[in-house]
Amino acid sequence: MHAHRPAVFAALLGLTRAASAIGDFWVQSDFCARVKGACDEVPVTYEDPATQEKTTHGTADGRKACLHHCLTYTATQAIVAGAGARALGIRVRPGAAAAALALSFGTHYIADRRIPGHGLLEKLADKTGKSNFYRLADFGMNGAFHLDSTWHYGWETVAALIATTKATIR
Repeated sequence: MHAHRPAVFAALLGLTRAASAIGDFWVQSDFCARVKGACDEVPVTYEDPATQEKTTHGTADGRKACLHHCLTYTATQAIVAGAGARALGIRVRPGAAAAALALSFGTHYIADRRIPGHGLLEKLADKTGKSNFYRLADFGMNGAFHLDSTWHYGWETVAALIATTKATIR
């Protein structure tokens, strides 16, 4: 193992973690945040904050909103991690970067398509005895949000390990 690999990993993880928060909370639109879990069985009514117009959205719109969010989220990661790596003098292999971003995109979509009763995170929470925590939305806590965040943190760590593959210092 090269002596620089742990430092490169830590830098890439820090960059992707920061980019994830930016992509999830600053870049994601209100529409995507509210509609990305919509399905025909449990449609979502969205009220435009500017016009107060209400529209109802099902599966197709939920998929599109989640796809749009994941594209902007992943683009944010690519920009922040790419610029940060360049500024730090880290050369990431294009194939490793693409694989890491693809993993981040796919796992983010899977987690954020939170269809009530059918979403992956809800199913995992049920299977691991975390159902009550997943549904917690009281005392300043939101269990689904925390489980979602830790899901993303875990996959971002794997993605950073992938991106570190054959990375070099300039």
